[in-house]
Amino acid sequence: MRKKIVLITGGAGFIGSHLCDKFIREGFMVIAMDNFITGKAQNLAHLHKEKYFRFNEHNVTKYIQIKGKVDYVLHFASPASPEDYLKIPIQTLKVGSLGTHNCLGLAKKKKCRVFLASTSEVYGDPLVHPQPESYWGNVNPVGFRGCYDEAKRFAEAITMAYHRIHKLDTRIVRIFNTYGPRMRINDGRVVPNFIFQAINNMPLTVYGNGKQTRSFCYISDLVEGIFRLVQAKIHTPVNLGNPREFTILQFAKLVLNLSNSESKIIYKALPIDDPKQREPNISVAKKILHWEPCVSLEKGLLKTIEWFRK
Repeated sequence: MRKKIVLITGGAGFIGSHLCDKFIREGFMVIAMDNFITGKAQNLAHLHKEKYFRFNEHNVTKYIQIKGKVDYVLHFASPASPEDYLKIPIQTLKVGSLGTHNCLGLAKKKKCRVFLASTSEVYGDPLVHPQPESYWGNVNPVGFRGCYDEAKRFAEAITMAYHRIHKLDTRIVRIFNTYGPRMRINDGRVVPNFIFQAINNMPLTVYGNGKQTRSFCYISDLVEGIFRLVQAKIHTPVNLGNPREFTILQFAKLVLNLSNSESKIIYKALPIDDPKQREPNISVAKKILHWEPCVSLEKGLLKTIEWFRK
């Protein structure tokens, strides 16, 4: 029997590389694509010995050409941290627009299913809490974070247009804060920032008063949810994340405790347009995918801290 073939753009990234692992384990032929703007070659180094793994170095904002059959296109190429997309806003907008267009065009040509990695950032600084998929969001389109938020909102819009006009078989996931091994130390997001600072006995930087909230999903839970969604029958966006909510200050203290760090906490001004609340409503994922996170924050953080130490 022929192995199903999946193309994963952003395959050398944090989430993308874990997805490559998952699809290899599940018996797929995996083609990873990345141009290493934010991805890292070492995230895929262990897969090059695999018979059913191929890597294609390519920028998805350029025309994508894959020979032969493709069964699934998973579009995960994009900068995903404020540190990145504030430095390269134009590339961020292009990968969300041109990159998504190219992935949709490839899926149309290959007559295959296409899966878009969207984000909780489409909700902006939400006025509804927790955030269900039906919420339209509160986004500043011309703010500093607009390059990422609007790129993903456009990506969702064009994906749904291809679904309605060209009858393309589409899936959309809205990913909430995810963490785990293979995050970059200089990622700029709260998990690697705090862990790096804690294990080096540097002050932990909390922005604002630390009362803003986030929810944290461990990478293995997210990957399982994505794998189920790829195969599910739902075309509208689905939230995937952990609904257990923490303030940033609570999270900082937990990192200090689990890492046995003597670091202190310092406070700095809150970045512009930083969301005050972030928690997913995952009732759709529970109903359709029979999925919910099972790795506790404490267990996931211990694994992540161990990986950062190494």
